[in-house]
Amino acid sequence: MPDRNHEFGRLGARGTRGSELVARRLDALVDFIVTPVTTPRGLLARLHYLTTSPKAMKAARAAGLTVTDRTLKAWLAGTQNPSKANLERVEQAYRTVRRHNVARHLLKRLNSSGGTRVEIHPLDQSQVSAPHRRTLEYRHINVRRWDHIVTAWTTSDSHALDDAWTTGVLPDLGSQWGQYEYVTNIGFAA
Repeated sequence: MPDRNHEFGRLGARGTRGSELVARRLDALVDFIVTPVTTPRGLLARLHYLTTSPKAMKAARAAGLTVTDRTLKAWLAGTQNPSKANLERVEQAYRTVRRHNVARHLLKRLNSSGGTRVEIHPLDQSQVSAPHRRTLEYRHINVRRWDHIVTAWTTSDSHALDDAWTTGVLPDLGSQWGQYEYVTNIGFAA
């Protein structure tokens, strides 16, 4: 069984951790608000999402939106603008609450019909000298249990997501699974 890569890129290979690409793909499956938080429309859309119900407001507070109710009302009314740090907090709270709200539905879709087919594109070896290149090929795998992956993604826990992906999914590729820890792309739909 291969070890995990500790010196990735030392010989010129290029790629991204598979778990990071999985998180990006899960983010792409969620319909986040496209308008940037720095625009009035984007800020209002996020604030409305976070303040429409007591449950949403409680989740926003737990996610790090710690301003007073008076300040929130001023932002919603447009009489006061949040600082750059508060804009980042609003964005982070919005993404956290949105992930939490869609996680159960997304998990159900990913686990349905026996799992979801995932396409894995190998790392880029164009900068690796010929004696050190590996023979890598495009792979696909059917991931049947997404519970740990989606839970780690929902809480933005990159270490847990990496463990769930690297030790929970990749070994199903066979004895050479370590060659797919870093890849150029991972694709799946739900």
